[in-house]
Amino acid sequence: MRKVYHICLSSHNEVLFRAETDYIRGFNCLAETALLTESRVLADGILSTHWHTVVQTDNPKYFVRHYRYAYARYFNSTYGRRGRLGERTAFITEIEGIHRLTTAINYVNRQGLHHGLTATPFGYPHCSANAYFRKDLGKLLLDIPQMLPERRHLFLTRNVRIPESYRMDRNGLLLREDILDISYVEQVYLTPRNFLYQMNRLTDDRMMEEQKSEKSGTPVISIDLIEQGTPDFDVRQMLVNEQGRVNKNWMTDQELCRLIDDGYIPRMKGDSDGTTIYSLTLSERSALFERIGKDLRQARYADRNDGRTVIGAAGLAGKYVTEPQLRRCLVL
Repeated sequence: MRKVYHICLSSHNEVLFRAETDYIRGFNCLAETALLTESRVLADGILSTHWHTVVQTDNPKYFVRHYRYAYARYFNSTYGRRGRLGERTAFITEIEGIHRLTTAINYVNRQGLHHGLTATPFGYPHCSANAYFRKDLGKLLLDIPQMLPERRHLFLTRNVRIPESYRMDRNGLLLREDILDISYVEQVYLTPRNFLYQMNRLTDDRMMEEQKSEKSGTPVISIDLIEQGTPDFDVRQMLVNEQGRVNKNWMTDQELCRLIDDGYIPRMKGDSDGTTIYSLTLSERSALFERIGKDLRQARYADRNDGRTVIGAAGLAGKYVTEPQLRRCLVL
Protein backbone atom coordinates (compact mmCIF):
# COMPACT_ATOMS: atom_id res chain seq x y z
CA MET A 1 0.00 0.00 0.00
CA ARG A 2 1.41 3.36 -1.02
CA LYS A 3 1.78 5.93 1.74
CA VAL A 4 2.89 9.55 1.67
CA TYR A 5 6.38 10.44 2.89
CA HIS A 6 8.62 13.44 3.17
CA ILE A 7 12.19 12.54 2.12
CA CYS A 8 15.34 14.60 2.53
CA LEU A 9 18.79 13.57 1.33
CA SER A 10 21.64 15.88 2.30
CA SER A 11 25.40 16.28 2.17
CA HIS A 12 27.59 18.10 4.69
CA ASN A 13 31.06 17.78 3.17
CA GLU A 14 30.43 18.59 -0.47
CA VAL A 15 27.92 20.22 -2.78
CA LEU A 16 25.46 17.90 -4.50
CA PHE A 17 24.40 20.36 -7.21
CA ARG A 18 27.28 22.57 -8.39
CA ALA A 19 25.89 23.97 -11.66
CA GLU A 20 22.55 24.71 -13.30
CA THR A 21 22.85 21.53 -15.37
CA ASP A 22 23.11 19.53 -12.12
CA TYR A 23 19.80 20.92 -10.88
CA ILE A 24 18.20 19.99 -14.20
CA ARG A 25 19.61 16.47 -14.12
CA GLY A 26 18.66 16.19 -10.44
CA PHE A 27 15.00 16.78 -11.17
CA ASN A 28 15.04 14.55 -14.24
CA CYS A 29 16.44 11.73 -12.07
CA LEU A 30 13.56 12.31 -9.65
CA ALA A 31 11.12 11.97 -12.54
CA GLU A 32 12.81 8.75 -13.72
CA THR A 33 12.70 7.35 -10.18
CA ALA A 34 9.00 8.10 -9.85
CA LEU A 35 8.28 6.30 -13.12
CA LEU A 36 10.39 3.24 -12.32
CA THR A 37 8.98 2.85 -8.79
CA GLU A 38 5.41 3.73 -9.83
CA SER A 39 5.37 6.52 -7.25
CA ARG A 40 3.55 9.85 -7.27
CA VAL A 41 5.58 12.98 -6.58
CA LEU A 42 3.56 15.74 -4.93
CA ALA A 43 6.25 18.37 -4.34
CA ASP A 44 10.00 18.81 -4.67
CA GLY A 45 12.72 21.29 -3.78
CA ILE A 46 16.40 21.05 -4.75
CA LEU A 47 19.11 22.99 -2.89
CA SER A 48 22.86 22.87 -3.44
CA THR A 49 23.47 20.61 -0.43
CA HIS A 50 20.19 18.67 -0.18
CA TRP A 51 16.90 17.87 -1.83
CA HIS A 52 13.38 17.40 -0.52
CA THR A 53 10.37 15.64 -1.92
CA VAL A 54 6.88 14.70 -0.79
CA VAL A 55 6.04 11.44 -2.50
CA GLN A 56 3.46 8.68 -2.37
CA THR A 57 5.30 5.37 -2.71
CA ASP A 58 5.36 1.75 -1.59
CA ASN A 59 8.97 1.73 -0.46
CA PRO A 60 10.60 5.09 0.40
CA LYS A 61 14.02 3.51 1.08
CA TYR A 62 14.07 1.94 -2.38
CA PHE A 63 12.92 5.26 -3.84
CA VAL A 64 15.90 7.04 -2.23
CA ARG A 65 18.29 4.28 -3.24
CA HIS A 66 17.25 4.43 -6.88
CA TYR A 67 17.37 8.23 -6.98
CA ARG A 68 20.81 8.34 -5.36
CA TYR A 69 22.16 5.72 -7.77
CA ALA A 70 20.79 7.50 -10.86
CA TYR A 71 22.00 10.95 -9.88
CA ALA A 72 25.36 9.78 -8.50
CA ARG A 73 26.14 8.02 -11.80
CA TYR A 74 25.62 11.32 -13.62
CA PHE A 75 27.47 13.44 -11.04
CA ASN A 76 30.44 11.09 -10.73
CA SER A 77 30.77 10.81 -14.49
CA THR A 78 30.56 14.58 -14.95
CA TYR A 79 33.09 15.51 -12.29
CA GLY A 80 35.40 12.50 -12.31
CA ARG A 81 34.28 11.50 -8.86
CA ARG A 82 33.82 8.08 -7.22
CA GLY A 83 31.73 6.63 -4.42
CA ARG A 84 28.45 7.26 -2.63
CA LEU A 85 26.96 10.75 -2.97
CA GLY A 86 25.29 12.34 0.04
CA GLU A 87 24.91 11.17 3.62
CA ARG A 88 24.56 7.45 4.15
CA THR A 89 21.04 7.78 5.57
CA ALA A 90 18.17 9.87 4.20
CA PHE A 91 15.57 11.39 6.52
CA ILE A 92 12.19 9.79 5.84
CA THR A 93 8.98 10.82 7.61
CA GLU A 94 5.57 9.28 7.02
CA ILE A 95 2.75 11.81 6.60
CA GLU A 96 -0.85 11.11 7.51
CA GLY A 97 -3.51 13.81 7.82
CA ILE A 98 -4.48 16.76 5.61
CA HIS A 99 -2.88 19.41 7.85
CA ARG A 100 0.37 17.48 8.07
CA LEU A 101 0.39 16.99 4.31
CA THR A 102 -0.32 20.66 3.63
CA THR A 103 2.43 21.76 6.01
CA ALA A 104 4.97 19.37 4.47
CA ILE A 105 4.18 20.55 0.92
CA ASN A 106 4.37 24.15 2.13
CA TYR A 107 7.86 23.68 3.54
CA VAL A 108 9.17 21.85 0.47
CA ASN A 109 7.81 24.53 -1.88
CA ARG A 110 9.30 27.28 0.29
CA GLN A 111 12.89 26.01 0.25
CA GLY A 112 14.23 29.06 -1.58
CA LEU A 113 12.46 31.34 0.89
CA HIS A 114 13.59 29.52 4.04
CA HIS A 115 17.20 29.40 2.90
CA GLY A 116 17.28 33.11 2.12
CA LEU A 117 17.64 32.73 -1.64
CA THR A 118 14.44 34.47 -2.72
CA ALA A 119 11.87 36.84 -1.23
CA THR A 120 8.94 34.56 -2.15
CA PRO A 121 8.62 30.83 -2.86
CA PHE A 122 7.81 31.64 -6.50
CA GLY A 123 11.18 33.28 -7.14
CA TYR A 124 13.11 30.06 -6.66
CA PRO A 125 13.20 28.00 -9.88
CA HIS A 126 14.31 24.65 -8.46
CA CYS A 127 11.10 23.76 -6.61
CA SER A 128 7.50 22.96 -7.45
CA ALA A 129 5.90 26.19 -6.15
CA ASN A 130 5.16 27.48 -9.66
CA ALA A 131 3.61 24.23 -10.90
CA TYR A 132 0.18 24.53 -9.22
CA PHE A 133 -2.87 26.62 -10.20
CA ARG A 134 -1.01 27.93 -13.25
CA LYS A 135 -4.11 29.13 -15.08
CA ASP A 136 -5.58 30.88 -12.05
CA LEU A 137 -2.28 32.57 -11.18
CA GLY A 138 -1.51 33.65 -14.76
CA LYS A 139 1.44 31.29 -15.22
CA LEU A 140 0.42 29.48 -18.37
CA LEU A 141 3.18 27.68 -20.25
CA LEU A 142 4.02 29.33 -23.56
CA ASP A 143 6.05 27.98 -26.46
CA ILE A 144 7.25 24.79 -24.73
CA PRO A 145 8.49 22.30 -27.34
CA GLN A 146 7.69 18.63 -27.21
CA MET A 147 10.61 16.49 -26.15
CA LEU A 148 12.55 15.36 -29.20
CA PRO A 149 13.91 11.78 -29.17
CA GLU A 150 17.39 12.87 -30.25
CA ARG A 151 17.73 15.12 -27.19
CA ARG A 152 16.98 12.44 -24.60
CA HIS A 153 20.52 11.15 -24.19
CA LEU A 154 21.75 14.64 -23.27
CA PHE A 155 19.52 15.05 -20.25
CA LEU A 156 18.21 11.63 -19.25
CA THR A 157 19.66 8.34 -18.08
CA ARG A 158 20.17 5.90 -20.92
CA ASN A 159 17.62 3.08 -21.35
CA VAL A 160 15.02 4.78 -19.13
CA ARG A 161 11.60 4.72 -20.76
CA ILE A 162 10.00 8.18 -20.69
CA PRO A 163 6.45 8.62 -22.04
CA GLU A 164 6.35 10.39 -25.40
CA SER A 165 3.83 12.84 -23.96
CA TYR A 166 6.36 14.22 -21.47
CA ARG A 167 7.73 17.63 -22.41
CA MET A 168 11.16 19.17 -21.95
CA ASP A 169 12.14 22.82 -21.97
CA ARG A 170 15.04 24.19 -24.00
CA ASN A 171 17.46 23.65 -21.13
CA GLY A 172 16.65 19.93 -20.92
CA LEU A 173 14.40 20.06 -17.85
CA LEU A 174 11.39 17.78 -17.84
CA LEU A 175 8.33 19.85 -17.03
CA ARG A 176 7.08 19.51 -13.46
CA GLU A 177 3.55 19.78 -14.80
CA ASP A 178 4.02 16.37 -16.46
CA ILE A 179 5.79 14.73 -13.51
CA LEU A 180 3.98 15.92 -10.38
CA ASP A 181 0.44 14.91 -9.44
CA ILE A 182 -0.79 18.48 -9.83
CA SER A 183 -4.51 17.73 -9.57
CA TYR A 184 -4.07 15.87 -6.27
CA VAL A 185 -2.11 18.73 -4.70
CA GLU A 186 -4.60 21.31 -5.95
CA GLN A 187 -7.35 19.32 -4.21
CA VAL A 188 -5.29 19.48 -1.01
CA TYR A 189 -5.24 23.29 -1.20
CA LEU A 190 -8.80 23.48 -2.61
CA THR A 191 -8.49 27.03 -4.01
CA PRO A 192 -5.78 29.26 -5.52
CA ARG A 193 -6.41 31.79 -2.74
CA ASN A 194 -5.69 29.22 -0.04
CA PHE A 195 -2.57 28.14 -1.92
CA LEU A 196 -1.30 31.73 -1.98
CA TYR A 197 -2.14 32.10 1.70
CA GLN A 198 -0.22 28.93 2.56
CA MET A 199 2.80 30.02 0.51
CA ASN A 200 2.91 33.33 2.41
CA ARG A 201 1.90 31.98 5.81
CA LEU A 202 4.30 32.52 8.69
CA THR A 203 5.10 29.55 10.90
CA ASP A 204 3.15 29.87 14.15
CA ASP A 205 1.62 27.85 16.99
CA ARG A 206 -1.68 27.57 15.14
CA MET A 207 0.01 25.55 12.41
CA MET A 208 1.12 23.05 15.05
CA GLU A 209 -2.28 22.96 16.77
CA GLU A 210 -4.06 22.22 13.49
CA GLN A 211 -1.91 19.14 13.04
CA LYS A 212 -2.31 17.98 16.64
CA SER A 213 -6.10 18.08 16.21
CA GLU A 214 -5.86 15.30 13.62
CA LYS A 215 -6.08 11.65 14.56
CA SER A 216 -2.74 10.53 13.24
CA GLY A 217 0.12 8.46 14.54
CA THR A 218 2.67 10.28 12.39
CA PRO A 219 4.89 13.13 13.65
CA VAL A 220 3.75 16.74 13.62
CA ILE A 221 5.47 18.46 10.69
CA SER A 222 7.69 21.36 11.74
CA ILE A 223 10.56 23.22 10.13
CA ASP A 224 12.90 21.44 12.56
CA LEU A 225 11.67 18.06 11.34
CA ILE A 226 11.74 18.98 7.65
CA GLU A 227 15.25 20.44 7.80
CA GLN A 228 16.83 17.91 10.16
CA GLY A 229 20.23 16.85 8.95
CA THR A 230 20.72 19.72 6.49
CA PRO A 231 23.97 21.72 6.59
CA ASP A 232 24.07 25.11 8.32
CA PHE A 233 20.61 24.53 9.77
CA ASP A 234 19.45 27.45 11.93
CA VAL A 235 15.72 27.49 12.60
CA ARG A 236 15.79 31.06 13.92
CA GLN A 237 17.39 32.35 10.73
CA MET A 238 14.94 30.38 8.60
CA LEU A 239 12.02 31.98 10.41
CA VAL A 240 13.55 35.39 9.69
CA ASN A 241 14.02 34.42 6.03
CA GLU A 242 10.38 33.33 5.97
CA GLN A 243 9.46 37.02 6.08
CA GLY A 244 11.13 37.55 2.71
CA ARG A 245 14.35 39.17 3.89
CA VAL A 246 16.97 38.26 1.30
CA ASN A 247 20.61 39.16 1.95
CA LYS A 248 21.91 39.97 -1.52
CA ASN A 249 25.47 40.33 -0.21
CA TRP A 250 25.69 36.58 0.43
CA MET A 251 27.26 34.51 -2.35
CA THR A 252 25.29 31.37 -3.13
CA ASP A 253 26.90 27.94 -3.41
CA GLN A 254 26.11 27.93 -7.11
CA GLU A 255 27.89 31.26 -7.64
CA LEU A 256 30.88 30.10 -5.59
CA CYS A 257 31.13 26.76 -7.42
CA ARG A 258 31.01 28.58 -10.74
CA LEU A 259 33.91 30.80 -9.61
CA ILE A 260 35.90 27.74 -8.61
CA ASP A 261 35.07 25.56 -11.61
CA ASP A 262 35.21 28.23 -14.34
CA GLY A 263 37.69 30.68 -12.82
CA TYR A 264 40.13 29.38 -10.25
CA ILE A 265 40.67 25.84 -11.53
CA PRO A 266 41.47 26.93 -15.12
CA ARG A 267 43.93 29.52 -13.72
CA MET A 268 45.60 26.86 -11.63
CA LYS A 269 45.64 23.99 -14.14
CA GLY A 270 45.28 25.73 -17.48
CA ASP A 271 42.36 25.18 -19.83
CA SER A 272 42.86 21.42 -20.00
CA ASP A 273 39.63 19.52 -20.57
CA GLY A 274 38.33 17.23 -17.84
CA THR A 275 39.90 19.03 -14.88
CA THR A 276 37.40 19.34 -12.03
CA ILE A 277 37.53 20.00 -8.31
CA TYR A 278 37.76 16.22 -7.82
CA SER A 279 40.81 16.06 -10.08
CA LEU A 280 42.79 18.27 -7.72
CA THR A 281 44.90 16.93 -4.90
CA LEU A 282 44.15 17.82 -1.30
CA SER A 283 47.10 20.21 -1.24
CA GLU A 284 45.85 21.94 -4.41
CA ARG A 285 42.39 22.35 -2.95
CA SER A 286 43.90 23.68 0.29
CA ALA A 287 45.92 26.17 -1.75
CA LEU A 288 42.71 27.29 -3.46
CA PHE A 289 41.10 27.73 -0.04
CA GLU A 290 43.86 30.18 0.92
CA ARG A 291 43.81 31.92 -2.48
CA ILE A 292 40.05 32.42 -2.53
CA GLY A 293 40.03 33.57 1.09
CA LYS A 294 42.64 36.22 0.29
CA ASP A 295 40.72 37.35 -2.80
CA LEU A 296 37.49 37.57 -0.81
CA ARG A 297 39.16 39.87 1.70
CA GLN A 298 40.59 42.01 -1.10
CA ALA A 299 37.28 42.17 -2.96
CA ARG A 300 35.11 42.75 0.13
CA TYR A 301 35.05 46.53 -0.20
CA ALA A 302 35.94 46.76 -3.88
CA ASP A 303 33.67 47.88 -6.66
CA ARG A 304 31.35 45.06 -7.74
CA ASN A 305 33.12 44.77 -11.11
CA ASP A 306 36.68 45.29 -9.90
CA GLY A 307 38.68 43.00 -12.21
CA ARG A 308 41.78 42.55 -10.05
CA THR A 309 40.49 39.22 -8.76
CA VAL A 310 38.51 36.34 -10.25
CA ILE A 311 35.70 37.37 -7.91
CA GLY A 312 35.64 40.94 -9.17
CA ALA A 313 35.90 39.86 -12.80
CA ALA A 314 32.76 37.76 -12.27
CA GLY A 315 30.91 40.77 -10.83
CA LEU A 316 30.72 39.26 -7.35
CA ALA A 317 33.00 41.59 -5.39
CA GLY A 318 31.57 42.63 -2.03
CA LYS A 319 29.77 39.35 -1.45
CA TYR A 320 30.72 37.29 1.56
CA VAL A 321 31.29 33.55 1.93
CA THR A 322 31.35 31.50 5.13
CA GLU A 323 34.24 29.15 5.86
CA PRO A 324 32.02 25.99 5.93
CA GLN A 325 30.53 27.07 2.60
CA LEU A 326 33.95 27.50 0.99
CA ARG A 327 35.12 24.16 2.38
CA ARG A 328 32.18 22.19 1.00
CA CYS A 329 32.46 23.87 -2.43
CA LEU A 330 36.16 22.87 -2.44
CA VAL A 331 35.37 19.40 -1.05
CA LEU A 332 37.65 19.91 1.94
